[in-house]
Amino acid sequence: MASVEKGFDALAAQRRCLEYRRRILEISQQVTALHVAPAFSCLEMVDLIYSGLMRPSAEGLSPRFLDSFLMSKGHGCLSQYVILENFGVLEKSDLQNYCTPIGQLGAHPDFGVPGIEASTGSLGHGMGIATGMAYADRIKGDDRHIFVVLSDGELQEGSTWEAIMMAANLNLHNLIAFVDLNDFGGLARMSEGHPAFYPVLDKIRAFGWEAIEVNGHDAAAMHDGFLNRSRKKPLMIVGKTVKGKGVSFMEHVPIWHYRSPNKEEYAQALAELGEVSS
Repeated sequence: MASVEKGFDALAAQRRCLEYRRRILEISQQVTALHVAPAFSCLEMVDLIYSGLMRPSAEGLSPRFLDSFLMSKGHGCLSQYVILENFGVLEKSDLQNYCTPIGQLGAHPDFGVPGIEASTGSLGHGMGIATGMAYADRIKGDDRHIFVVLSDGELQEGSTWEAIMMAANLNLHNLIAFVDLNDFGGLARMSEGHPAFYPVLDKIRAFGWEAIEVNGHDAAAMHDGFLNRSRKKPLMIVGKTVKGKGVSFMEHVPIWHYRSPNKEEYAQALAELGEVSS
């Protein structure tokens, strides 16, 4: 595949995501409730952005990347936290103190925490912020990409579509968005409660974006979509995903939107994920 030929290691990405899922489960044993399933559904997207798309800055410089990333899907932030820990931006102690009075990491990302570019979690805010950042960069002549991950629940927000339309009007080809299309908005299936929502891809294209739909757990396919973009319009990569991906009893089961596994469930989840191979 083109992605492998241009230096993208899909197997290494799979190993990282397995490691990240195990780390998120480890954190889940420290608190009574957290968003495991939403983090699992967007993990390949977030890993790809950090490890395959964002360009690193010179060694030793801060910030670590030339490009910027916003986790607009704030309730999926555990995927971002474990990746930032792996990059050394967050400390292990930060993850150990997740959602505690002495910790700095909450259930949604907060601006000011290392590696966090914006406070998100209230659905519908991230797309507008990302659009503003991309436009500001173009005005300044900065050669950056702005990456943003959205949930399908966020696509129910009018402010999201206002920003999508504005980004197309401004031809912000430096803006790259991912949609974690797992068919759930909180605890209910989108396809059952909001059938007019579909087809998502056609709607995004109608608003003036370049858009593709792929398997959102296939990092190589998403990577190729990024490489093969026209660079004339903002790009939306719509990834069809599985909420709770990787753990059978979590996959597409509403209760796991906000619940920590007990000891027995934790052991079963680890067993299903398997060990990280070298």
